[in-house]
Amino acid sequence: MEEKLPSYGGQALIEGVMMRGKQICAMAVRAPDQSIVVETEKLGDIYRSRIAQMPFIRGLIILWDALALGIRALVFSANIQVPEEEKIEGKMLALTLIPSLLFALAVFMLLPIGFAYLTEEYLSWNAWQSNLLEGFLRLGMLLAYLVAIRRIPDIQRVYAYHGAEHKTINAFEDGAELTVEGVRPYSVQHPRCGTAFLLTVFVFSILLFSAIGPLSIGIRIITRLILLPLLASLAYEYIRLTGKLQDYSWAKILVAPNLWLQNMTTAEPDDDMLTISIAAFQAMYAEERELATEGSSVSS
Repeated sequence: MEEKLPSYGGQALIEGVMMRGKQICAMAVRAPDQSIVVETEKLGDIYRSRIAQMPFIRGLIILWDALALGIRALVFSANIQVPEEEKIEGKMLALTLIPSLLFALAVFMLLPIGFAYLTEEYLSWNAWQSNLLEGFLRLGMLLAYLVAIRRIPDIQRVYAYHGAEHKTINAFEDGAELTVEGVRPYSVQHPRCGTAFLLTVFVFSILLFSAIGPLSIGIRIITRLILLPLLASLAYEYIRLTGKLQDYSWAKILVAPNLWLQNMTTAEPDDDMLTISIAAFQAMYAEERELATEGSSVSS
């Protein structure tokens, strides 16, 4: 019986890539002096706990931990690019991140809610119509944002590193040799991508919020915030399911929108970017194998 491969994932960084396994995370970043800085860390026990196997609950816990891990990795890659005195950490990091997160929440959550509510008040739309408008406004804003930032040169490089991450994982899952030549032919798209998760959350929000009746503006905001964890859980399980079914021809229809959206968040990487991505994957994979060997030795 063929051995089932682990579901590895990753993230594009600033001039680098992060790869996450079952027990180890590895980051590889190109420094200004052109050296490759590689750092690994052991993941929290939550990834291997019983609760991480429980449908719907596992999505919330793993996604929350993955968000924290992703922020740490981004900060690590940013600090590699600047002198010691300009590194971001501690209170300065919090002062940078918190306003940005609150601004994003206000733009993508509150603006569509407010605009849709006005259609009920002044255009006599019913709740179903305004809720549907709210969802499509939010989805349209996401797509417009992705298209707009793609024009920024620094973001274009991040998107190319994103493509390198996907190529490397696709090559590994296909059993290809992890060299630049071996990885280069593979797709920059992958069904388990975080971009796919975002699109799924936004589409599910259209379906869920449209079913809710008329509410005051305050209660409407509260319900959206309360239901966010449910949407995240549903989206996580959906992505896992479509990832498992991707080899079936009928399931390709389900995966297609998520893969299409990745055209906005990935780009073809150059050979140097592939080198970085492969270095991150190999560092993660080597330590994962070492831990697995130690575990088998102890159990025997």
